[in-house]
Amino acid sequence: MNAYGATPGEDQPSYLTAGQTIKSWLLTVDHKRIGLLYMVSITLFFFIGGAAATILRLELMTPKGDVVQIDSYNKMFTAHGVVMVFFFLIPSIPAVLGNFLVPLMIGARDLAFPKLNLASWYIYMLGGAFTLWALLNGGVDTGWTFYTPYSSMFSNTQVMAAAVGVFIVGFSSIFTGLNFIVTIHKMRAPGMTWRKLPLFVWAMYATSVIQILGTPVLAVTIGLVGLERICGVGIFDPKLGGDPILFQHLFWFYSHPAVYIMLLPSFGVINEIVPCFSRRPVFGYNAMATAMMGIAVLGFVVWGHHMLVSGQSMYAGMVFSVLSYLVAIPSGVKVFNWTATLYKGSVSGDTPMLYALGFIGLFTIGGLTGLVLASLAVDVHVHDTYFVVAHFHYIMVGGAVMAYLGGIHFWWPKITGRMYPEIWGKLAALTIFIGFNLTFFPQFVLGYLGMPRRYYEYPPEFQVLNVMSTAGASILAVGYLLPLGYLLLSLYTGPVASRNPWNAAGLEWQLPSPPTTHNFDEIPVAVERPYDYPLREHERVDS
Repeated sequence: MNAYGATPGEDQPSYLTAGQTIKSWLLTVDHKRIGLLYMVSITLFFFIGGAAATILRLELMTPKGDVVQIDSYNKMFTAHGVVMVFFFLIPSIPAVLGNFLVPLMIGARDLAFPKLNLASWYIYMLGGAFTLWALLNGGVDTGWTFYTPYSSMFSNTQVMAAAVGVFIVGFSSIFTGLNFIVTIHKMRAPGMTWRKLPLFVWAMYATSVIQILGTPVLAVTIGLVGLERICGVGIFDPKLGGDPILFQHLFWFYSHPAVYIMLLPSFGVINEIVPCFSRRPVFGYNAMATAMMGIAVLGFVVWGHHMLVSGQSMYAGMVFSVLSYLVAIPSGVKVFNWTATLYKGSVSGDTPMLYALGFIGLFTIGGLTGLVLASLAVDVHVHDTYFVVAHFHYIMVGGAVMAYLGGIHFWWPKITGRMYPEIWGKLAALTIFIGFNLTFFPQFVLGYLGMPRRYYEYPPEFQVLNVMSTAGASILAVGYLLPLGYLLLSLYTGPVASRNPWNAAGLEWQLPSPPTTHNFDEIPVAVERPYDYPLREHERVDS
Protein backbone atom coordinates (compact mmCIF):
# COMPACT_ATOMS: atom_id res chain seq x y z
CA MET A 1 0.00 0.00 0.00
CA ASN A 2 1.26 3.52 -0.77
CA ALA A 3 0.33 6.98 0.47
CA TYR A 4 -2.92 6.87 -1.50
CA GLY A 5 -4.00 3.48 -0.23
CA ALA A 6 -3.29 2.03 -3.70
CA THR A 7 -2.00 -1.43 -4.47
CA PRO A 8 -0.17 -1.11 -7.79
CA GLY A 9 -0.14 -4.80 -8.63
CA GLU A 10 3.47 -5.15 -9.70
CA ASP A 11 3.03 -8.85 -10.50
CA GLN A 12 0.80 -7.95 -13.45
CA PRO A 13 2.31 -7.44 -16.92
CA SER A 14 2.61 -3.86 -18.09
CA TYR A 15 0.18 -2.62 -20.70
CA LEU A 16 3.05 -2.64 -23.22
CA THR A 17 3.94 -6.31 -22.78
CA ALA A 18 0.45 -7.80 -22.41
CA GLY A 19 -0.44 -9.01 -25.92
CA GLN A 20 2.05 -7.61 -28.41
CA THR A 21 0.45 -8.63 -31.71
CA ILE A 22 -0.82 -6.00 -34.13
CA LYS A 23 -4.34 -7.41 -33.68
CA SER A 24 -4.13 -6.95 -29.91
CA TRP A 25 -3.29 -3.28 -30.43
CA LEU A 26 -5.92 -2.62 -33.08
CA LEU A 27 -8.66 -4.22 -30.97
CA THR A 28 -7.49 -2.97 -27.59
CA VAL A 29 -9.85 -1.23 -25.18
CA ASP A 30 -7.02 -0.24 -22.80
CA HIS A 31 -7.06 3.55 -22.51
CA LYS A 32 -3.26 3.64 -22.35
CA ARG A 33 -2.79 1.76 -25.62
CA ILE A 34 -5.46 3.86 -27.32
CA GLY A 35 -3.53 6.95 -26.19
CA LEU A 36 -0.43 5.55 -27.92
CA LEU A 37 -2.41 4.79 -31.09
CA TYR A 38 -3.44 8.43 -31.12
CA MET A 39 0.16 9.49 -30.48
CA VAL A 40 1.42 7.66 -33.57
CA SER A 41 -1.44 8.96 -35.75
CA ILE A 42 -1.18 12.54 -34.53
CA THR A 43 2.60 12.57 -35.03
CA LEU A 44 2.06 11.50 -38.64
CA PHE A 45 -0.41 14.33 -39.25
CA PHE A 46 1.91 16.81 -37.52
CA PHE A 47 4.71 16.12 -39.97
CA ILE A 48 2.34 16.18 -42.95
CA GLY A 49 1.13 19.62 -41.89
CA GLY A 50 4.70 20.67 -41.19
CA ALA A 51 5.80 19.63 -44.68
CA ALA A 52 3.14 21.89 -46.20
CA ALA A 53 4.32 24.77 -43.99
CA THR A 54 7.91 24.18 -45.13
CA ILE A 55 6.87 24.60 -48.76
CA LEU A 56 5.04 27.82 -47.87
CA ARG A 57 8.07 29.30 -46.13
CA LEU A 58 10.39 28.35 -48.99
CA GLU A 59 8.00 30.03 -51.42
CA LEU A 60 7.94 33.22 -49.33
CA MET A 61 11.73 33.62 -49.24
CA THR A 62 11.49 35.67 -52.43
CA PRO A 63 8.93 38.32 -53.44
CA LYS A 64 8.03 36.52 -56.67
CA GLY A 65 6.56 33.04 -56.77
CA ASP A 66 9.26 30.62 -57.86
CA VAL A 67 8.82 27.35 -55.91
CA VAL A 68 5.21 26.36 -56.61
CA GLN A 69 2.44 27.71 -58.80
CA ILE A 70 -0.18 30.03 -57.34
CA ASP A 71 -2.88 27.32 -57.29
CA SER A 72 -0.52 24.95 -55.51
CA TYR A 73 0.31 27.66 -52.98
CA ASN A 74 -3.38 28.09 -52.12
CA LYS A 75 -3.71 24.33 -51.70
CA MET A 76 -0.60 24.18 -49.52
CA PHE A 77 -1.78 26.72 -46.96
CA THR A 78 -5.18 25.03 -46.90
CA ALA A 79 -3.55 21.64 -46.30
CA HIS A 80 -1.35 23.09 -43.57
CA GLY A 81 -4.28 24.69 -41.78
CA VAL A 82 -6.75 21.81 -42.09
CA VAL A 83 -4.28 19.14 -41.00
CA MET A 84 -2.73 21.11 -38.15
CA VAL A 85 -5.96 22.44 -36.67
CA PHE A 86 -8.36 19.52 -37.03
CA PHE A 87 -5.96 16.56 -36.94
CA PHE A 88 -3.18 17.73 -34.62
CA LEU A 89 -3.88 20.73 -32.42
CA ILE A 90 -7.44 19.90 -31.38
CA PRO A 91 -6.92 16.20 -30.56
CA SER A 92 -3.25 16.21 -29.48
CA ILE A 93 -3.32 16.58 -25.70
CA PRO A 94 -6.87 15.27 -25.00
CA ALA A 95 -6.52 12.20 -27.23
CA VAL A 96 -2.96 11.30 -26.25
CA LEU A 97 -2.25 12.51 -22.71
CA GLY A 98 -5.89 12.76 -21.68
CA ASN A 99 -6.57 9.18 -22.72
CA PHE A 100 -3.48 7.90 -20.98
CA LEU A 101 -3.66 9.93 -17.77
CA VAL A 102 -7.24 10.73 -16.75
CA PRO A 103 -8.05 7.25 -15.38
CA LEU A 104 -4.65 7.01 -13.67
CA MET A 105 -5.04 10.43 -12.05
CA ILE A 106 -8.49 9.74 -10.61
CA GLY A 107 -7.83 6.16 -9.53
CA ALA A 108 -9.86 4.36 -12.21
CA ARG A 109 -9.01 1.22 -14.15
CA ASP A 110 -10.18 2.64 -17.50
CA LEU A 111 -12.47 5.20 -19.07
CA ALA A 112 -16.21 4.80 -18.63
CA PHE A 113 -16.77 3.55 -22.21
CA PRO A 114 -13.66 1.64 -23.38
CA LYS A 115 -15.18 0.43 -26.67
CA LEU A 116 -16.40 3.94 -27.50
CA ASN A 117 -12.86 5.13 -26.82
CA LEU A 118 -11.47 2.71 -29.41
CA ALA A 119 -14.24 3.68 -31.83
CA SER A 120 -13.19 7.32 -31.41
CA TRP A 121 -9.72 6.47 -32.71
CA TYR A 122 -11.12 4.60 -35.71
CA ILE A 123 -13.44 7.53 -36.47
CA TYR A 124 -10.44 9.88 -36.23
CA MET A 125 -8.51 7.72 -38.72
CA LEU A 126 -11.51 7.52 -41.07
CA GLY A 127 -11.86 11.31 -41.08
CA GLY A 128 -8.13 11.65 -41.66
CA ALA A 129 -8.31 9.24 -44.61
CA PHE A 130 -11.05 11.31 -46.30
CA THR A 131 -9.12 14.53 -45.78
CA LEU A 132 -5.77 13.15 -46.93
CA TRP A 133 -7.43 11.73 -50.03
CA ALA A 134 -8.81 15.19 -50.80
CA LEU A 135 -5.46 16.88 -50.25
CA LEU A 136 -3.56 14.36 -52.41
CA ASN A 137 -6.13 14.13 -55.24
CA GLY A 138 -6.53 17.69 -56.45
CA GLY A 139 -6.24 19.45 -53.10
CA VAL A 140 -8.43 22.16 -51.56
CA ASP A 141 -7.91 25.89 -52.10
CA THR A 142 -10.45 27.48 -49.76
CA GLY A 143 -8.25 27.90 -46.69
CA TRP A 144 -8.87 25.92 -43.50
CA THR A 145 -11.92 28.06 -42.71
CA PHE A 146 -13.87 26.91 -45.83
CA TYR A 147 -15.33 30.41 -46.22
CA THR A 148 -18.47 30.66 -48.33
CA PRO A 149 -19.70 31.33 -50.96
CA TYR A 150 -16.36 30.32 -52.51
CA SER A 151 -16.32 26.90 -50.82
CA SER A 152 -20.00 26.21 -51.45
CA MET A 153 -20.34 27.38 -55.06
CA PHE A 154 -17.17 28.37 -56.87
CA SER A 155 -14.17 26.24 -55.86
CA ASN A 156 -13.47 23.38 -58.26
CA THR A 157 -11.23 21.53 -55.81
CA GLN A 158 -11.98 18.61 -53.46
CA VAL A 159 -13.89 20.73 -50.96
CA MET A 160 -16.55 18.18 -50.10
CA ALA A 161 -14.14 15.30 -49.49
CA ALA A 162 -12.09 17.43 -47.09
CA ALA A 163 -15.26 18.75 -45.44
CA VAL A 164 -16.55 15.19 -44.98
CA GLY A 165 -13.25 14.31 -43.30
CA VAL A 166 -13.59 17.21 -40.88
CA PHE A 167 -17.26 16.32 -40.32
CA ILE A 168 -16.32 12.73 -39.42
CA VAL A 169 -13.45 13.64 -37.12
CA GLY A 170 -15.83 15.87 -35.17
CA PHE A 171 -17.61 12.75 -33.89
CA SER A 172 -14.30 11.47 -32.52
CA SER A 173 -13.97 14.71 -30.57
CA ILE A 174 -17.55 14.48 -29.24
CA PHE A 175 -17.17 10.85 -28.14
CA THR A 176 -13.88 11.56 -26.39
CA GLY A 177 -15.40 14.51 -24.53
CA LEU A 178 -18.41 12.43 -23.48
CA ASN A 179 -16.14 9.66 -22.23
CA PHE A 180 -14.08 12.06 -20.12
CA ILE A 181 -17.09 13.76 -18.57
CA VAL A 182 -18.76 10.50 -17.53
CA THR A 183 -15.47 9.07 -16.25
CA ILE A 184 -14.66 12.13 -14.15
CA HIS A 185 -18.17 12.25 -12.72
CA LYS A 186 -18.65 8.57 -11.99
CA MET A 187 -15.29 6.83 -11.61
CA ARG A 188 -13.25 8.95 -9.21
CA ALA A 189 -11.57 7.01 -6.42
CA PRO A 190 -13.08 7.22 -2.92
CA GLY A 191 -12.05 10.50 -1.34
CA MET A 192 -11.25 12.08 -4.71
CA THR A 193 -13.50 15.10 -4.29
CA TRP A 194 -13.72 17.87 -6.86
CA ARG A 195 -11.27 19.94 -4.81
CA LYS A 196 -8.75 17.09 -4.86
CA LEU A 197 -8.78 16.64 -8.62
CA PRO A 198 -5.48 17.36 -10.36
CA LEU A 199 -5.75 20.50 -12.45
CA PHE A 200 -4.99 18.46 -15.55
CA VAL A 201 -8.25 16.60 -14.94
CA TRP A 202 -10.08 19.91 -14.47
CA ALA A 203 -8.63 21.01 -17.82
CA MET A 204 -9.86 17.83 -19.51
CA TYR A 205 -13.30 18.35 -18.00
CA ALA A 206 -13.56 21.96 -19.22
CA THR A 207 -12.29 20.91 -22.65
CA SER A 208 -14.86 18.12 -22.86
CA VAL A 209 -17.69 20.55 -22.18
CA ILE A 210 -16.59 22.63 -25.18
CA GLN A 211 -16.20 19.54 -27.37
CA ILE A 212 -19.72 18.35 -26.65
CA LEU A 213 -21.42 21.74 -26.98
CA GLY A 214 -19.38 23.28 -29.79
CA THR A 215 -18.47 20.50 -32.19
CA PRO A 216 -22.07 19.79 -33.33
CA VAL A 217 -22.28 23.39 -34.55
CA LEU A 218 -19.30 22.78 -36.84
CA ALA A 219 -20.90 19.57 -38.10
CA VAL A 220 -24.15 21.38 -38.92
CA THR A 221 -22.23 24.18 -40.66
CA ILE A 222 -20.28 21.77 -42.85
CA GLY A 223 -23.51 19.91 -43.62
CA LEU A 224 -25.10 23.15 -44.80
CA VAL A 225 -22.12 23.83 -47.07
CA GLY A 226 -22.59 20.40 -48.59
CA LEU A 227 -26.33 20.98 -49.01
CA GLU A 228 -25.72 24.24 -50.83
CA ARG A 229 -22.86 22.87 -52.94
CA ILE A 230 -24.64 19.68 -54.00
CA CYS A 231 -28.29 20.73 -54.09
CA GLY A 232 -28.00 24.46 -54.81
CA VAL A 233 -30.05 25.42 -51.74
CA GLY A 234 -29.58 29.13 -50.96
CA ILE A 235 -28.07 29.24 -47.47
CA PHE A 236 -24.81 31.16 -47.85
CA ASP A 237 -24.72 32.25 -51.51
CA PRO A 238 -26.24 35.74 -51.90
CA LYS A 239 -27.19 34.93 -55.50
CA LEU A 240 -29.52 32.28 -54.10
CA GLY A 241 -30.84 34.46 -51.30
CA GLY A 242 -28.29 33.26 -48.76
CA ASP A 243 -25.95 35.18 -46.45
CA PRO A 244 -22.19 34.41 -46.39
CA ILE A 245 -21.89 36.19 -43.04
CA LEU A 246 -24.12 33.49 -41.55
CA PHE A 247 -21.41 30.94 -42.33
CA GLN A 248 -18.85 33.02 -40.46
CA HIS A 249 -21.12 33.30 -37.43
CA LEU A 250 -21.68 29.55 -37.34
CA PHE A 251 -18.06 28.66 -38.09
CA TRP A 252 -16.54 30.95 -35.49
CA PHE A 253 -19.15 30.03 -32.88
CA TYR A 254 -17.37 26.67 -32.88
CA SER A 255 -13.88 27.68 -33.95
CA HIS A 256 -13.20 30.23 -31.26
CA PRO A 257 -14.13 27.80 -28.47
CA ALA A 258 -12.00 25.32 -30.43
CA VAL A 259 -9.04 27.57 -29.60
CA TYR A 260 -9.66 26.64 -25.98
CA ILE A 261 -10.00 22.95 -26.90
CA MET A 262 -6.35 23.39 -27.85
CA LEU A 263 -5.35 25.66 -24.96
CA LEU A 264 -7.18 24.34 -21.89
CA PRO A 265 -5.40 20.96 -22.07
CA SER A 266 -2.15 22.91 -22.42
CA PHE A 267 -2.98 24.78 -19.23
CA GLY A 268 -3.56 21.44 -17.55
CA VAL A 269 -0.13 20.15 -18.58
CA ILE A 270 1.62 23.29 -17.36
CA ASN A 271 -0.29 23.07 -14.07
CA GLU A 272 1.34 19.68 -13.49
CA ILE A 273 4.87 20.57 -14.60
CA VAL A 274 5.39 23.94 -12.90
CA PRO A 275 4.64 22.79 -9.30
CA CYS A 276 6.75 19.65 -9.76
CA PHE A 277 9.88 21.42 -10.96
CA SER A 278 9.55 24.40 -8.62
CA ARG A 279 8.90 22.06 -5.65
CA ARG A 280 5.97 24.17 -4.49
CA PRO A 281 2.21 23.63 -4.35
CA VAL A 282 0.39 25.29 -7.21
CA PHE A 283 -0.58 28.81 -6.19
CA GLY A 284 -4.33 29.43 -6.11
CA TYR A 285 -5.71 25.96 -6.87
CA ASN A 286 -9.35 27.11 -6.61
CA ALA A 287 -8.69 30.14 -8.83
CA MET A 288 -6.95 27.93 -11.40
CA ALA A 289 -9.86 25.48 -11.61
CA THR A 290 -12.42 28.31 -11.71
CA ALA A 291 -10.45 30.13 -14.42
CA MET A 292 -10.47 27.07 -16.67
CA MET A 293 -14.21 26.59 -16.31
CA GLY A 294 -14.68 30.34 -16.85
CA ILE A 295 -12.70 30.17 -20.08
CA ALA A 296 -14.89 27.26 -21.25
CA VAL A 297 -18.02 29.35 -20.69
CA LEU A 298 -16.79 32.74 -21.93
CA GLY A 299 -15.22 31.17 -25.01
CA PHE A 300 -18.70 30.72 -26.48
CA VAL A 301 -19.58 34.43 -26.44
CA VAL A 302 -16.60 36.03 -28.19
CA TRP A 303 -16.79 34.54 -31.70
CA GLY A 304 -17.66 37.90 -33.25
CA HIS A 305 -14.21 39.37 -32.70
CA HIS A 306 -13.16 37.36 -35.77
CA MET A 307 -15.68 39.41 -37.75
CA LEU A 308 -14.97 42.99 -36.72
CA VAL A 309 -14.44 43.97 -40.38
CA SER A 310 -16.87 41.47 -41.92
CA GLY A 311 -20.01 43.56 -42.00
CA GLN A 312 -21.58 43.06 -38.58
CA SER A 313 -22.91 46.18 -36.88
CA MET A 314 -20.62 48.57 -35.04
CA TYR A 315 -22.54 47.92 -31.82
CA ALA A 316 -22.07 44.16 -32.12
CA GLY A 317 -18.38 44.80 -32.71
CA MET A 318 -18.18 46.89 -29.54
CA VAL A 319 -19.87 44.14 -27.50
CA PHE A 320 -17.56 41.44 -28.85
CA SER A 321 -14.55 43.68 -28.25
CA VAL A 322 -15.48 44.11 -24.58
CA LEU A 323 -16.17 40.38 -24.18
CA SER A 324 -12.79 39.59 -25.74
CA TYR A 325 -11.08 41.69 -23.10
CA LEU A 326 -13.17 39.93 -20.46
CA VAL A 327 -12.14 36.43 -21.54
CA ALA A 328 -8.50 37.48 -21.16
CA ILE A 329 -8.98 37.81 -17.39
CA PRO A 330 -9.04 34.08 -16.52
CA SER A 331 -6.08 33.53 -18.85
CA GLY A 332 -4.22 36.26 -17.02
CA VAL A 333 -5.10 34.62 -13.70
CA LYS A 334 -3.32 31.48 -14.83
CA VAL A 335 -0.16 33.29 -15.92
CA PHE A 336 0.00 35.21 -12.64
CA ASN A 337 -0.59 32.04 -10.63
CA TRP A 338 2.15 30.16 -12.49
CA THR A 339 4.48 33.07 -11.78
CA ALA A 340 3.50 33.02 -8.11
CA THR A 341 4.14 29.26 -7.99
CA LEU A 342 7.63 29.81 -9.38
CA TYR A 343 8.33 32.65 -6.92
CA LYS A 344 10.77 31.48 -4.24
CA GLY A 345 10.49 27.95 -5.56
CA SER A 346 13.41 25.59 -6.00
CA VAL A 347 13.21 25.79 -9.79
CA SER A 348 15.07 23.17 -11.78
CA GLY A 349 15.89 23.29 -15.48
CA ASP A 350 14.81 19.81 -16.52
CA THR A 351 13.47 19.37 -20.04
CA PRO A 352 9.74 19.47 -19.14
CA MET A 353 10.29 22.68 -17.19
CA LEU A 354 12.05 24.32 -20.14
CA TYR A 355 9.02 23.60 -22.29
CA ALA A 356 6.72 24.93 -19.56
CA LEU A 357 8.68 28.17 -19.20
CA GLY A 358 8.75 28.53 -22.98
CA PHE A 359 4.99 28.03 -23.04
CA ILE A 360 4.40 30.75 -20.43
CA GLY A 361 6.51 33.26 -22.32
CA LEU A 362 5.10 32.53 -25.77
CA PHE A 363 1.51 32.26 -24.58
CA THR A 364 1.83 35.61 -22.81
CA ILE A 365 2.97 37.29 -26.03
CA GLY A 366 0.15 35.61 -27.93
CA GLY A 367 -2.42 36.65 -25.34
CA LEU A 368 -1.30 40.27 -25.24
CA THR A 369 -1.37 40.56 -29.02
CA GLY A 370 -4.86 39.05 -28.89
CA LEU A 371 -5.92 42.11 -26.92
CA VAL A 372 -4.46 44.23 -29.70
CA LEU A 373 -6.66 42.42 -32.22
CA ALA A 374 -9.69 42.83 -29.95
CA SER A 375 -9.38 46.60 -30.28
CA LEU A 376 -11.81 47.76 -32.97
CA ALA A 377 -9.62 50.52 -34.41
CA VAL A 378 -6.40 48.49 -34.49
CA ASP A 379 -8.10 45.42 -35.93
CA VAL A 380 -9.18 47.43 -38.97
CA HIS A 381 -5.51 48.00 -39.75
CA VAL A 382 -4.03 44.57 -39.01
CA HIS A 383 -6.95 42.27 -39.87
CA ASP A 384 -5.98 39.61 -42.44
CA THR A 385 -2.32 40.57 -42.23
CA TYR A 386 0.64 38.59 -40.96
CA PHE A 387 0.05 40.13 -37.55
CA VAL A 388 -2.89 37.73 -37.20
CA VAL A 389 -0.75 34.82 -38.44
CA ALA A 390 1.90 35.59 -35.82
CA HIS A 391 -0.67 35.96 -33.02
CA PHE A 392 -2.37 32.70 -33.94
CA HIS A 393 0.89 30.77 -34.02
CA TYR A 394 2.13 32.24 -30.72
CA ILE A 395 -1.06 30.91 -29.14
CA MET A 396 -1.35 27.61 -30.99
CA VAL A 397 2.23 26.57 -31.77
CA GLY A 398 4.02 28.47 -29.04
CA GLY A 399 1.29 27.45 -26.63
CA ALA A 400 -0.32 24.14 -27.51
CA VAL A 401 2.68 22.50 -29.17
CA MET A 402 5.11 23.56 -26.44
CA ALA A 403 2.74 22.21 -23.80
CA TYR A 404 2.22 18.97 -25.72
CA LEU A 405 5.97 18.39 -26.00
CA GLY A 406 6.43 19.35 -22.35
CA GLY A 407 3.77 16.83 -21.34
CA ILE A 408 5.24 14.10 -23.53
CA HIS A 409 8.66 14.61 -21.91
CA PHE A 410 7.19 14.82 -18.40
CA TRP A 411 5.19 11.59 -18.66
CA TRP A 412 7.49 9.73 -21.09
CA PRO A 413 9.08 7.68 -18.28
CA LYS A 414 5.61 6.69 -17.07
CA ILE A 415 4.35 5.90 -20.58
CA THR A 416 7.34 3.86 -21.73
CA GLY A 417 9.31 2.93 -18.61
CA ARG A 418 12.40 4.53 -20.15
CA MET A 419 14.30 7.77 -19.63
CA TYR A 420 15.44 9.94 -22.53
CA PRO A 421 18.83 11.74 -22.75
CA GLU A 422 18.33 14.95 -20.79
CA ILE A 423 20.99 16.90 -22.66
CA TRP A 424 19.24 16.25 -25.99
CA GLY A 425 15.90 17.15 -24.44
CA LYS A 426 17.20 20.51 -23.26
CA LEU A 427 18.85 21.18 -26.63
CA ALA A 428 15.59 20.47 -28.45
CA ALA A 429 13.56 22.71 -26.13
CA LEU A 430 15.95 25.63 -26.59
CA THR A 431 16.15 25.06 -30.36
CA ILE A 432 12.37 25.11 -30.68
CA PHE A 433 12.10 28.27 -28.57
CA ILE A 434 14.72 30.14 -30.60
CA GLY A 435 13.45 28.88 -33.94
CA PHE A 436 9.87 29.71 -33.10
CA ASN A 437 10.60 33.33 -32.16
CA LEU A 438 12.78 33.85 -35.22
CA THR A 439 9.98 32.44 -37.37
CA PHE A 440 7.00 34.33 -36.08
CA PHE A 441 8.14 37.53 -34.36
CA PRO A 442 9.14 39.12 -37.72
CA GLN A 443 5.60 38.40 -38.88
CA PHE A 444 4.23 40.81 -36.26
CA VAL A 445 6.32 43.50 -37.95
CA LEU A 446 5.25 42.37 -41.41
CA GLY A 447 1.60 42.56 -40.41
CA TYR A 448 1.97 45.97 -38.82
CA LEU A 449 3.62 47.20 -42.02
CA GLY A 450 0.67 45.89 -44.00
CA MET A 451 1.69 42.59 -45.59
CA PRO A 452 -1.54 40.60 -46.13
CA ARG A 453 -1.65 36.91 -45.31
CA ARG A 454 -2.38 34.17 -47.87
CA TYR A 455 -0.69 36.15 -50.68
CA TYR A 456 1.55 34.36 -53.17
CA GLU A 457 3.72 37.40 -53.93
CA TYR A 458 4.65 40.49 -51.92
CA PRO A 459 6.53 43.81 -52.35
CA PRO A 460 10.34 43.50 -52.27
CA GLU A 461 10.66 45.67 -49.13
CA PHE A 462 9.22 42.78 -47.08
CA GLN A 463 11.85 40.24 -48.20
CA VAL A 464 14.34 40.64 -45.34
CA LEU A 465 11.73 39.87 -42.69
CA ASN A 466 10.44 36.93 -44.74
CA VAL A 467 13.95 35.52 -45.08
CA MET A 468 14.34 35.78 -41.29
CA SER A 469 11.05 33.96 -40.88
CA THR A 470 12.08 31.18 -43.25
CA ALA A 471 15.45 30.82 -41.49
CA GLY A 472 13.61 30.50 -38.19
CA ALA A 473 11.34 27.85 -39.68
CA SER A 474 14.42 25.82 -40.63
CA ILE A 475 15.67 25.95 -37.04
CA LEU A 476 12.19 25.11 -35.79
CA ALA A 477 12.03 22.05 -38.07
CA VAL A 478 15.32 20.77 -36.62
CA GLY A 479 13.94 21.34 -33.12
CA TYR A 480 10.86 19.23 -33.89
CA LEU A 481 12.87 16.42 -35.48
CA LEU A 482 15.22 16.09 -32.50
CA PRO A 483 12.59 14.72 -30.03
CA LEU A 484 11.32 12.29 -32.63
CA GLY A 485 14.83 10.86 -32.88
CA TYR A 486 15.94 10.64 -29.26
CA LEU A 487 12.55 9.60 -27.87
CA LEU A 488 12.35 6.69 -30.30
CA LEU A 489 15.96 5.78 -29.54
CA SER A 490 15.25 5.86 -25.80
CA LEU A 491 12.80 2.96 -26.25
CA TYR A 492 15.82 0.75 -26.94
CA THR A 493 18.77 2.40 -25.22
CA GLY A 494 17.25 4.62 -22.53
CA PRO A 495 17.83 3.84 -18.84
CA VAL A 496 14.96 2.06 -17.10
CA ALA A 497 12.74 4.62 -15.36
CA SER A 498 11.85 4.34 -11.70
CA ARG A 499 8.27 4.63 -10.58
CA ASN A 500 8.61 8.35 -9.84
CA PRO A 501 11.75 9.79 -11.48
CA TRP A 502 10.67 13.41 -10.94
CA ASN A 503 9.55 12.90 -7.31
CA ALA A 504 6.21 14.24 -8.48
CA ALA A 505 2.91 14.39 -6.66
CA GLY A 506 -0.04 12.63 -8.23
CA LEU A 507 -1.65 9.24 -8.17
CA GLU A 508 -0.21 8.20 -11.55
CA TRP A 509 3.31 8.40 -10.11
CA GLN A 510 2.47 5.77 -7.49
CA LEU A 511 2.11 3.14 -10.23
CA PRO A 512 4.95 1.19 -11.88
CA SER A 513 6.58 2.58 -15.01
CA PRO A 514 5.00 1.59 -17.37
CA PRO A 515 1.69 0.96 -15.58
CA THR A 516 0.13 -2.47 -15.34
CA THR A 517 -2.69 -3.47 -17.69
CA HIS A 518 -5.52 -2.74 -15.25
CA ASN A 519 -3.76 0.13 -13.43
CA PHE A 520 -4.77 -0.88 -9.88
CA ASP A 521 -5.41 -4.23 -8.19
CA GLU A 522 -7.48 -2.32 -5.66
CA ILE A 523 -9.09 1.07 -6.20
CA PRO A 524 -7.05 3.60 -4.20
CA VAL A 525 -8.33 6.00 -1.58
CA ALA A 526 -7.45 9.67 -2.12
CA VAL A 527 -6.23 10.99 1.23
CA GLU A 528 -4.06 13.90 0.08
CA ARG A 529 -4.71 17.17 -1.69
CA PRO A 530 -2.88 17.52 -5.01
CA TYR A 531 0.49 19.25 -5.30
CA ASP A 532 1.46 18.72 -1.66
CA TYR A 533 5.13 19.15 -2.51
CA PRO A 534 6.56 20.43 0.80
CA LEU A 535 5.51 17.14 2.40
CA ARG A 536 7.34 15.22 -0.30
CA GLU A 537 10.72 16.90 -0.21
CA HIS A 538 12.46 14.12 1.71
CA GLU A 539 10.75 11.13 0.11
CA ARG A 540 12.80 8.68 -1.88
CA VAL A 541 12.71 9.36 -5.61
CA ASP A 542 11.69 5.78 -6.41
CA SER A 543 9.21 5.36 -3.57
